[in-house]
Amino acid sequence: MHNQEFFLNALIYLGAAVVSVPIAKKLGLGSVLGYLLAGIIIGPFVLRLVGNEAGEVMHFAEFGVVLMLFIIGLELEPKLLWKMRRSIFGLGGLQVLLTAGIITGVALLLNFQLNRAVAIGLILALSSTAIVLQTLSEKGLMRNIAGRSAFSVLLFQDMAVIPILALLPIIATLGTPADLSDTSINSIGQVAQLPGWLQLLIIIGAITVLVIIGRFAARHIFRLVAETGLHEVFVALALLMVIGTALGMDAIGLSPALGTFIAGVVLADSEYRHELETTIDPFKGLLLGLFFISVGAGINFNLLIEDPWVIILFVLLLIFIKFVVLLILGRIFRLKKGFEFLFAFLLAQASEFAFVLISFSKQNKLFDEQTSGMLLLVVTLSMAISPLLLIFNDKAVSPILARWQNKLEYDDIEDEETPVILAGFGRFGLTVGRILLANGIKVTILDNNPSNVETLRKYGFKLYFGDITRPTMLEKAGIENARLLILSMAEHENALKVAEIVRKKYPHVKILARAKDIFHVFEYLNLNINKVQRENFHSAAELGNDALIELGFSKYEAYRATRTFKHHEDQVTEELYRHWLEDQGKFIQETRRFAEQVKETLQAEKNYSIHETDCAWDVDSLKDEAKKEK
Repeated sequence: MHNQEFFLNALIYLGAAVVSVPIAKKLGLGSVLGYLLAGIIIGPFVLRLVGNEAGEVMHFAEFGVVLMLFIIGLELEPKLLWKMRRSIFGLGGLQVLLTAGIITGVALLLNFQLNRAVAIGLILALSSTAIVLQTLSEKGLMRNIAGRSAFSVLLFQDMAVIPILALLPIIATLGTPADLSDTSINSIGQVAQLPGWLQLLIIIGAITVLVIIGRFAARHIFRLVAETGLHEVFVALALLMVIGTALGMDAIGLSPALGTFIAGVVLADSEYRHELETTIDPFKGLLLGLFFISVGAGINFNLLIEDPWVIILFVLLLIFIKFVVLLILGRIFRLKKGFEFLFAFLLAQASEFAFVLISFSKQNKLFDEQTSGMLLLVVTLSMAISPLLLIFNDKAVSPILARWQNKLEYDDIEDEETPVILAGFGRFGLTVGRILLANGIKVTILDNNPSNVETLRKYGFKLYFGDITRPTMLEKAGIENARLLILSMAEHENALKVAEIVRKKYPHVKILARAKDIFHVFEYLNLNINKVQRENFHSAAELGNDALIELGFSKYEAYRATRTFKHHEDQVTEELYRHWLEDQGKFIQETRRFAEQVKETLQAEKNYSIHETDCAWDVDSLKDEAKKEK
């Protein structure tokens, strides 16, 4: 009977996740809110499919948080931290300290005890890594200054979770006596019974051992296991290392998450870093999903029903405080031209880490049921509102700011006719622009990243700050008299929007466009734009060419194979586009057929005898053959 109940609960949890998460992602709400929604639906306030066991599932699923912090540690290479130190520790550190301080003050005014007010401030100062990074990726904002600044703040917040986890049990003991019967405090209490100097020595010794093992012994152990060729043994070793580290840190009274985070940082430079990340990630994702589902199932909606206006007021107050702090910091750190508003809207919600920290605080008797339930509601609702804030920024705030920006220095484009308008002057556009300028062609260059504009103007490039998606900006750039528009911008959705405007209003202007992938190419073909270049296609093909040479092909053979592959891709794109429009099943079938076709073509060409005159230009190969003959 017990087994039947276990499998039934597993079926309910997994089924809820499979249904809710894809729907939430389609609606632009993100996977975290999808898991929460799944928990709410199957929980006691809707379908009542799960009940008391949600708490037990949460204790098991909390291991997903430990795995998540290990992966965060793996991603924090010392070189990256040093390169981004100003924005991470300056902007990120100020954001956490100021936001936590203000929220603590507000909590004190609402008659919370000092220790609870401090904990609330620290917990609500964090923003949602999952929601923000997904938004940046989907909207192509990671490369602009607001996206990079938001990423830096999130990076600091992820690191700040570790000391916050360590501080919460200490904060819990400040207001009221701690209940040492609780396991999360008991381990700390055992170490606390030792003399202070001995506690410090134990902690330093444990971390030193962890660093030494990670730096010197771990890679040899991983190599020995990897040489067996048994992936499941490597998986077991990775989990063994994480669990062993967590238990070791817990035994000396430190947070298990702190230990795994340190282990991740130590292994960040290891050659097995990516293998570890891909090995741990599925377990992390599944356990975190279970954690968020159990959080959703445990949310006390009676509080919302009893006093909805108080909860809504708290949510709006949280968003307002974070927005104002972020907006001020954005301007201090020179985010201009509306990017400071985007930056503030991106990070104005609470974090998924808040669920972990609230649960941990509740275990440590810092919050009672009423307080933790209220905080869970505030966090969940703030995250749910987050996509709406970005829509508000796009539809209301950005157009107003765009009208103000017409008066700014970089928007004053000189009245001279240029045949080419180049939109986007990042890594891709810079190469295109240099080729045109080197050949004496006049180009009007626009970029929507003020930092990029300021930097490149110092190197002598004549470019202007401007939002090319605004029809007025297109007119000022001289689109009416231009012959060619090159869309080299990284924001793919914006590029499609510009292409659509120009195709309708200025059909005489030829458009060359940068596409991120084959599906983006198809979207341009929908607009009758045929000159499209996939951003990584040719560079990847050239690298494939070099790989063939390293594997024994002559330079001519490699050149001919690569040229044939490119030609084949160009030929089949339009046919695949027709299938993509008409029948997705046929599209997949034809994609596989074309892959086999190009393989057969290349094999046939390889067997075809090459005349000596075909590779007469391949001087290096001829020299190598001459040396071999000697």
